[in-house]
This record gives sequence, C-alpha cells and structure tokens, in this order.
Amino acid sequence: MSGNGLFPQTPVRWMRERPKCFSVRLIFIYCLTQPLCETHMTQDFVDPTRDRFRGFRSIPSNGPIHMLNLVCLRPIAVYPEEHELHGQSLSGLEAYQSYGRESKPILKQVGGRIAYSANFQLTLIGPESEHWDIVFIAEYPSGDAFVSMVKNADYQKAVVHRQAAVRTSRLLRLSPNAVGEEFG
Repeated sequence: MSGNGLFPQTPVRWMRERPKCFSVRLIFIYCLTQPLCETHMTQDFVDPTRDRFRGFRSIPSNGPIHMLNLVCLRPIAVYPEEHELHGQSLSGLEAYQSYGRESKPILKQVGGRIAYSANFQLTLIGPESEHWDIVFIAEYPSGDAFVSMVKNADYQKAVVHRQAAVRTSRLLRLSPNAVGEEFG
C-alpha cells in the first residue's frame, strides 16, 4: 500500500480494481476504504430461486437457525424504473442501509436479531478474488420465522433496497451448535 494506506501501490492497478467509484458524492471515500467486489465476482446471486426457497422450507423447523450473509455491494444502486429512487445515484451502501432500517422492525417482529457482524479482511482458503462488503449472521427462532419475515408485505417493500444494492451475495442457512472448545 502507498503512504496513507488507502491506495494500492500503482495508480494503474488502483484504477483497474476500482472502476466507477468516483461517480457520485461520498462513494469515493467508501470505495477507497472497501475492497470492490464487483470486478471479481463472475455470477450474480441476489435472490433465491423458487427451487432453493422450496428446499429451505422443506427443512424441518426445529429450533433456531442462523443465516450467514455475505454481501458484495454495487458501487451505485440499481433501482427498477418504476421505483421512486430510480436514477437517484445512491450508492449500494446507502441502499443497503435503507434496507436495514426498513427491515429491522420486521426482523424483530418475528423474533430475529443480528447475532454477529464483522468486517471482511481476507479469504485465507477459497477464491482469492472474493471480497465481501458486509458480513453478518442473523438469528431466527425457526426457519418458519424467516419465511414469515420474507412474506411480510412491509419486508417485500424493503427488500427492493437490497435488490438495488447487492451485486452478489451468499445466504447460508445454518443450524447452530453449542459453542465450546471442540472443532465441528
């Protein structure tokens, strides 16, 4: 890294890894402090397919679940043409924050909470090109509670912000185990 720790060693590499970052407002600052995953991920995963959601619902709902969220944001949010924010040049981060604000009451209503949140630093094992802007685990009392949340009419309005914000993501359903000193 160069002198201030924000810029990669060469301007050519820096420009290649951070296209589109200077287009609006504070996105400049955000992009300088976050790895830009858009140029590294090759396939978009934003919403579950019907088959995957059916598979999710088919798992017995016996106790709490954790949903591991790995999120790569777009530099600029892409809202549908009919949405009031279409063409407003909001950053992906701003759109995702709107999603968080609007979905938080529904998360709480179904008994959910954010159990863990972290800043991505490095993929030690796995594709070196994967970088995540947002990493967290949401906990739900059951799989049914998660389904109830996503079917909620207010949540469905809020999720438009997530869809506009996210370049690609991973959402993994986990069954929590007791925490201790043992691996696995």
